[in-house]
Amino acid sequence: MTEIATEPPHHPGEGNGKKRGVCAITGLETSRKNLVPLEALRPSLAERILADFPQLNEHSLISKTELARYRTRYVEEILREEHGEYSQLDREVVESIAKQDTISANVEDDFDEARTLGERLSDGLASFGGSWAFLISFGCVISVWMAVNVFQGAGAFDAYPFILLNLVLSCVAAIQAPIIMMSQKRQEHKDRLRSSNDYQVNLKAELEIRHLHEKIDHLITKQWQRLAEIQQVQLEMLQETQRDTARRLAKAVAAGKPSTKKLRKPKAEGTPPPASA
Repeated sequence: MTEIATEPPHHPGEGNGKKRGVCAITGLETSRKNLVPLEALRPSLAERILADFPQLNEHSLISKTELARYRTRYVEEILREEHGEYSQLDREVVESIAKQDTISANVEDDFDEARTLGERLSDGLASFGGSWAFLISFGCVISVWMAVNVFQGAGAFDAYPFILLNLVLSCVAAIQAPIIMMSQKRQEHKDRLRSSNDYQVNLKAELEIRHLHEKIDHLITKQWQRLAEIQQVQLEMLQETQRDTARRLAKAVAAGKPSTKKLRKPKAEGTPPPASA
């Protein structure tokens, strides 16, 4: 039977300065800073733990390792219910939540560091081929080519209709097209990585906000119950004080009534009234 660990007011380990406790699930002894009482958890997570270990109570201590495992299972079930599937991206988000790690990444730097020399060269050529510098420089080269051959006339190396120029242009287009396509494919892959990272960040933020709302609602409910109990105790103390005060006043009045009452002597019959001045 699993040992139920509770939170005593004075732990035996406090005498030597070492605060330790026992996990109610695993039964392993660990530092108190790695243990969390069951009453401090969200109701949904606490109910899931109690479903597996019904002998626990609200003062039972749970290790952070077991809490991470139950949080992982809880988030997995939420994602399966809402999305109908559990992908690799969802698994990475769940692991990040359980380990409390950051999941956001700089996709640009990671992608640029993984590029080979050929990929960098093709990206540079594609970037230059789609710029005004390429258009202006290529237009100048074609203009000079045509002007020189027209000026030389019949002895030109590429006389009209500029067959060699057409061949050069065809070769440039044939080489430039696959380079641009390779660059676009890598850009598409980068966009997919960025989109996947955005999805993971948004999913984690949504789950964390949901858990935060549940935690705040739980704390508000607990604090409200405690405040209501404190208020009830204060009202009872106030009523008791009023009853004690009323009893003391009654005793004081009863004890002081004979001494405060003045006894008047009766007037003798036939006594003449006092003479007027």
